Amino acid sequence: MVYLTPPDFSGLEYLATATLLLDSEQRISYVNPAAEVMFAVSRSQIVGMTVRQLFLDAEVLTLAVNNALAKQSPYREHEFLITTYRHLTLSVTCIVTPMEASSASLVLEFLQMDQQLRIAREERMLIQQQANAELLRNLAHEIRNPLGGLRGAAQLLEGELPQPGLREYTQVIIKEADRLQKLMDRLLAPHQIPKYELTNIHEVLERVRSLLLAESSQNIVVKRDYDLSLPDIVGDKEKLIQAVLNITRNAVQAMPEKGEITLRTRSERQVTLAKKRYRVAIKLQIIDNGPGIPEAIRERIFYPLVSGREGGTGLGLTLAQNFITQHHGMIECESAPGRTCFTILLPIETNTKSTKYQEKK
Repeated sequence: MVYLTPPDFSGLEYLATATLLLDSEQRISYVNPAAEVMFAVSRSQIVGMTVRQLFLDAEVLTLAVNNALAKQSPYREHEFLITTYRHLTLSVTCIVTPMEASSASLVLEFLQMDQQLRIAREERMLIQQQANAELLRNLAHEIRNPLGGLRGAAQLLEGELPQPGLREYTQVIIKEADRLQKLMDRLLAPHQIPKYELTNIHEVLERVRSLLLAESSQNIVVKRDYDLSLPDIVGDKEKLIQAVLNITRNAVQAMPEKGEITLRTRSERQVTLAKKRYRVAIKLQIIDNGPGIPEAIRERIFYPLVSGREGGTGLGLTLAQNFITQHHGMIECESAPGRTCFTILLPIETNTKSTKYQEKK
């Protein structure tokens, strides 16, 4: 038995859903990469198997196949448990579609339910982020103009005051106006066009590590756990530095006396981001042993103006998320007392992004 080669069904190679093709004898003739990942098998291991050989409990799936064949129309079986011959149990929804092609009689598409929930959560976060960004941008524009007028009026007033001692009050106005101006600049920063260039993720992390150690007077230990085989990506180096720096600064500020931060990089294969499938991505984890994020704000930490620290602006994580989204990546967070982990996924699109980079050069 030989599985179908990519030219015949090349489009299936990039599907985010796990897909199997069955031949006229209902043996597996093709397995796409998403199915290899979901079922933790390789093509060479399962091509030629029957459905009952691949799955230990295939009664529900077999019924779905029989119904699709009997009606000669697609049949969907919702949310059932299935166990592979390697004893991996998954909750899936399966769509069985008959085909007229001579090389395949059935297409089986598997949707892993927890993966679907993650994708739905990612879509909600993206919609919320876009709404937040628009709100902040409009707010910043509305504030900047009267802010400039206040500062200018304070400067004119300072020159007209008869007593030098009264200038202390105008200086307060000017300094606070400058502080708000810097805040407005930060709000508008994500809307600046990224400057893409070849960037090594470990150079980004080393810059962040140096800044953290220079800024912190606390006994903070920054550990490195790098996969040095990772390739360069094409991205805005400064925005990536700022994104990671915002997350790590939050971690330092949450640890009152001393603590430990780990910067870890790995590769992640067959990743789906914003409904697009990528063969490989960089997985960056920022882990700290601080007290954790308060439960009351844990689900809203990427919203603007949400902060767990008194005096915080609540913009650091919002800006970090914006910068990562500009690189088609995403941020997730898991937090408990003693361990908080931010995971950043950055897709590696060598051909597409390199081409854009060369065009700009």
